[in-house]
Amino acid sequence: MTARRTAAALLLRGPGGVVRVVGAASVVVAAVVAGPVGVALLLLVLAGLVVPPTVRADPRLDAAYGIGLLAAGWSGALDLYQRISWLDIVMHLVVTGLIAAVGHLVLARASGAVVDPTLPAARRVRVGSVGVTTALGLGLSVLWEIGEYLGNTYVDASIHVAYRDTIGDMTLGGLGSLVAGLALVRASAVSAPRPGRARATPPQGRPPGPSGR
Repeated sequence: MTARRTAAALLLRGPGGVVRVVGAASVVVAAVVAGPVGVALLLLVLAGLVVPPTVRADPRLDAAYGIGLLAAGWSGALDLYQRISWLDIVMHLVVTGLIAAVGHLVLARASGAVVDPTLPAARRVRVGSVGVTTALGLGLSVLWEIGEYLGNTYVDASIHVAYRDTIGDMTLGGLGSLVAGLALVRASAVSAPRPGRARATPPQGRPPGPSGR
């Protein structure tokens, strides 16, 4: 019982907790206004919303990530991408970056496969962390475009697939992930000690006498 309460408190903590409550309610609403496909889409979103607390993501990233996922999910459930021409651009730019940032934290804190980008580190390590976030975003963009192609080929021919659209979406995803990577390492860059700023520590022990011995 204590473990369940602890998990519930973790999921409901901070602004991200409010977003998760909205996500759970969205599944119910989608059953009424969006049908089975909308419910399935919002269930996937809800599964994604529980990830940030498991890796102790910053509350601001937690909330922004959740809002982005909900916005993307509802846009798909309500066919807003077909009605608003520029919405697809915003989602690929912003939401891909947020997902890449959270994915980077998962790799760093849950598996230890990469360096935690929020910890103080040397410049070359921070540059590498930005590269990791960008690569994750590009990889996610490629998987998304493959999914769109498979959906167009085997599920629904109305799913828009075009060479220019594919390249543009991957480029936007990579750019958004680059910005997200820079944001992740910003805290480490601020808190990292600067060379030459360390104060000398006086030697321990008895101070020397007049003779210097």
